[in-house]
Amino acid sequence: MSDPFELLARTDKWQLSAGEGLVFAPPFPVWLDVPGFWDEAHLFEYPLQPLFTVTFLDAAGAELRLVPGARRWTPAALEVPYLPVAGGIEAVETRVVLPGFVVGSEWALRNTGLEPAHLHAVAWTTAPGDEVPAGSVGWSSVELAWPRRVVDRKGQALDLLLKLALARGTDTWGAVRSEATANHPRFALTPFWDRWDPRRGGLACRGDLGGISDAGLVYLGVHRALEIPPGGVARLAVALRVEPDLPRTAAPRPDAAAPRKASSFSAASRSSWEEFLADVPVFRCSDPYFERYWAYRWYGLRLCGIAGGWGNYAAPTVCEGVGYFHQPIAYSAQCHLRELRWNRDPEPARGVLRCFVAHQRLDGSFPGRVYANHLEEADFYHADWGGALLALDAVHPNDAFLREVLPALERYAEWLLATRDAQRMHLYDVVDQYETGQEYMSRYQAVDPDADLYGWESRIRLKGVDVTVYAYSLFRALALLAPRGGLDGERWRREAEATAQAVRKRMWDPGSGMFSDVNPATGRRTRVKAAVCFYPYATDLVGAEHLPGFAQNLFDARAFWTPFPVPSSGLQDPLFDADAAWKGKRHNCPWNGRVWPMANSHVAEAIAAVALGPVPALRAHLAEFITKFVRMLFWDGDASRPNSYEHYHPVSGRPSAYRGVDDYQHSWINDLIVRYVVGVRPAGEGRFVVDPMPCVLDGLEARGLPMQGARIDVVREGERLAVLVGGREAGRGRVGDAIEVTL
Repeated sequence: MSDPFELLARTDKWQLSAGEGLVFAPPFPVWLDVPGFWDEAHLFEYPLQPLFTVTFLDAAGAELRLVPGARRWTPAALEVPYLPVAGGIEAVETRVVLPGFVVGSEWALRNTGLEPAHLHAVAWTTAPGDEVPAGSVGWSSVELAWPRRVVDRKGQALDLLLKLALARGTDTWGAVRSEATANHPRFALTPFWDRWDPRRGGLACRGDLGGISDAGLVYLGVHRALEIPPGGVARLAVALRVEPDLPRTAAPRPDAAAPRKASSFSAASRSSWEEFLADVPVFRCSDPYFERYWAYRWYGLRLCGIAGGWGNYAAPTVCEGVGYFHQPIAYSAQCHLRELRWNRDPEPARGVLRCFVAHQRLDGSFPGRVYANHLEEADFYHADWGGALLALDAVHPNDAFLREVLPALERYAEWLLATRDAQRMHLYDVVDQYETGQEYMSRYQAVDPDADLYGWESRIRLKGVDVTVYAYSLFRALALLAPRGGLDGERWRREAEATAQAVRKRMWDPGSGMFSDVNPATGRRTRVKAAVCFYPYATDLVGAEHLPGFAQNLFDARAFWTPFPVPSSGLQDPLFDADAAWKGKRHNCPWNGRVWPMANSHVAEAIAAVALGPVPALRAHLAEFITKFVRMLFWDGDASRPNSYEHYHPVSGRPSAYRGVDDYQHSWINDLIVRYVVGVRPAGEGRFVVDPMPCVLDGLEARGLPMQGARIDVVREGERLAVLVGGREAGRGRVGDAIEVTL
């Protein structure tokens, strides 16, 4: 059985997390070749830099110049060997992020010389001087503590207490105020360098925080002397704990497993990851791209995870990404619900929805972002809440959860009706280019030529195909789930039907054979061709008259079927650009021709709905699409180097590396693998079907998939399929013939 750590091991990654909200994932790191963590980390959305570095001095106080070798990364650790230095010292550093908001650097130093080696290890960092007034640094005989204040993109602040310690004891410590200089991880730049005298106690065990002002930097460090006999190994572990000044909003879950005791930081980190992976189904596949991406996606979900219990996060949830995306965002929450439903424990998926329900606004809308300790400038994003909840409920049905969340979704639906359809067209408004998560597109320019100049100002009105499909899915979900959630669903059945009729009548454009946005000012369709125009096909909104246009437009190489389909805007769009440029300037998040995994996830559902319904011939197209989609998510087609960027080039498949935002959880991939590669799909209460698409595979195994309280396994050998429920055989068949199973 594939070891996920070995499966994902590589030399070109550095991102680390324990799935709690503290993540070390600098988009553009500068100091990876320096011991410790000098590049920025993020605690929730708050950047924190530097953390610390580690310096080794010889007996005379000269710094050992460490030259790194090839790094080795797994989700649990970043291992950095250093080339032998003078005196025959070989060093290996293992960097980890541990539960409890702890960043660790663990060392093994081997003396290959013939004489004992006498070294001094100093773990040190800096802090802005005005954040560390006199009297604020404390030494507890175990750890050095000082305050920090971090600020997010909105100008909001969070107070922290940082604690630096050496495992198994410290010889000396120190804190020194200084005027500012280059804040680099070079020991010769610190006041410690000038003061260093091991005969007088190394770091002198005192805080020198005087001066005529607090401006500048404060240097803080802890030190231990090491003696390494010939052939011997000395071990050192440095830990920095980050303690946020946030209220604890929830106690740990009573059924949460206590972390196993470990002999080292690296063992503790691996144990923490193993506990997470124990709830993840096992997937093996003859296609290395599918197999590796399955493991990579679970890694990404935990990397961006929040454990819950702090500040605005009473429940576990998932952030959209790293860096300033390290907070829950409504637009991507719909993806996390779908992905996490395949976790054997449903609570992480439920927590994603709970996070937004807990902060529902008085008007019924949900914030676009939920920050750790505020909701200032939280924006708004449309999302498919109804479809995502139906997906979760199909795998993990729970009436108590429905009673908890459906009233909030009903208030959200009422807000949509009250604010986004003044004309009662039963089509729903986009009021700025950002709230769809899809900015810089011709679809907005069609109703206002200045749409791309506006911010979050609600200055446009566009009846959007995507947001109307989301509204329809919400109304439909409320109608279907109402009896179990204590609501009256008849109203929402009527709203769903009215929306369905409006989509078919007003948004369908027979001339182009596509659904279209509508300009509410004129009532006319804009006829702008974008990937969102295919979203209705993922639902039951379409009829026979809509099917020819679907195939003619989506699978046309002159429109959307690029080598790596599908671009967010069609190739014939006058503002189409595959290179991420909008009107001649490269943008960070353009939707005028790049391939966005978010949109591709929707399009995959559209192809699937048609292929599993009226046009079975499209099953092969769905297999082709998902295969191309997943292969796009690898560097240069290298099956050992998966990635997850915001957007990709439709011809080369290259990611938006210039953004630096890898591990971006803005789509659902594993959900597609389960339902269309493995072929497992819920089919109603107490039933599921195994019916994979014709992907070119020699075989696969998916074991431990949750399904309505049961555990199911699927084994494919060539074209033959076997299905087990609870370890017992429940069906056999071949690819192309659906296996229906009753639980």
